[in-house]
Amino acid sequence: MLRIDCQSHLFSEEFLTLLEKRKDSPYVFRRNGERYLVVGGWTRRMLPKYTDILAKLGDMDRGGVSMAALSINDPGPELFGEDSTQIAVFLNDFIADAVRRHPDRFFGLAVLPFQSPDALLREFERAIDKLEMKGILLYSNLDGSFSDEEPHRQLFAYAERRGIPILLHPAAPLTVAATQDFDMTSMVGLMFDTTIALCRLILAGVLERHPRLKLVCPHVGGTLPYLIGRVDHQTSVLKRGTEHIRRLPSEYLKRVYLDTVSPIPLAIRYGYDFAGPDKMLYASDHPWVDPQLIAETILGLSLPPADEEKIFSQNAAALFGLEVPAGADFKEGVTHV
Repeated sequence: MLRIDCQSHLFSEEFLTLLEKRKDSPYVFRRNGERYLVVGGWTRRMLPKYTDILAKLGDMDRGGVSMAALSINDPGPELFGEDSTQIAVFLNDFIADAVRRHPDRFFGLAVLPFQSPDALLREFERAIDKLEMKGILLYSNLDGSFSDEEPHRQLFAYAERRGIPILLHPAAPLTVAATQDFDMTSMVGLMFDTTIALCRLILAGVLERHPRLKLVCPHVGGTLPYLIGRVDHQTSVLKRGTEHIRRLPSEYLKRVYLDTVSPIPLAIRYGYDFAGPDKMLYASDHPWVDPQLIAETILGLSLPPADEEKIFSQNAAALFGLEVPAGADFKEGVTHV
C-alpha cells in the first residue's frame, strides 16, 4: 500500500554550525562530543542522523514510505529578529534542494518570516512559485505571539486564496518552564502549545472567515479533540469566547486535518471517529519516531481497506496536489540516491 508521510523533518548541518556561533537562544553547544540545541529553556540532543538525508531515505524504505513532506523542525525564522527573512530564505532553499535531489521521495513545506507583512508575502510567493513548495509549516507560537493575532493572520488569506495547506507545528512551548522537569517538554509541553494555538485559531474566527482554508494539526490534534466537548459547552452554554464564531467550535475542528503521530491506537482511533477517514493523514514525525511504528498502529485498528488507503496516501495526495506515479511503492533496499 502506498504511504505518504505528512510530517518528516531534516536539519541543515550548515544551520546547526551557524547556531554554534551564537550565545543567545536559539543556539547549539557541544558536550562530551555531542551537540545540543537550545531554544528558550528547552534543550535537545541532536543526533547525527537528524541531518542525514540518506539515513532518512533508508528509514523510509524500511517503513514502506513512498513519499514524505519534508520540513525543518525548529527553531523558526521568527526567533532571529532582523535576520528572520534571511533565515527563512536559507532554510527554504535547503529543503527545496533536498526535494530537487530526490523529487520522487519528497515534497517540501516552507517556513516564513513574520518580520513584516511584506517579507511574509514575498517569501510565501517565492516558496510556492519558485521553489514549488507544497505547503507551509506554521509554528504554534511565533516568539511568544500567536498566528491569529494581527498582523500575522494575513497568512491565512494568502493560503486560502492559493489553496496552500498549512501545517500547525509545535514550537518551543510557552509552558516550557512548567514542563522542564522530567523532560516533559517534548512529552506534553508541545501538545499543549499546539492545542492552545489551534483553539485560538477557532475562537478568533480564522476558520469562520476562511472556510476553504486547508489546515493540518499534527499529533492527532494535540489534546483539542479530547477537550472539544468542554469548549463547546463553554461557548454554547456559558457564552464564553463566542465573539468571532457562529458555530460550535467542534464544527470548525472537524474541518481540520489530523495527522496520526501517536503511538497509542486509542488516540488514532479517536481521531478517526471524530474527524472521519477523509480528514486523517498518515505521518511519522521522523526522525524522532519510526515510520513503521505509526503504520503498524494504524493497521492494527483493522479499519476498512478503503479508509486505510485514504489515510495512508489518498488524502495527502489530494490535499497537497501531488502527482504520485501509478504503482509507486518503495520497498526496503531500493533507496534512490
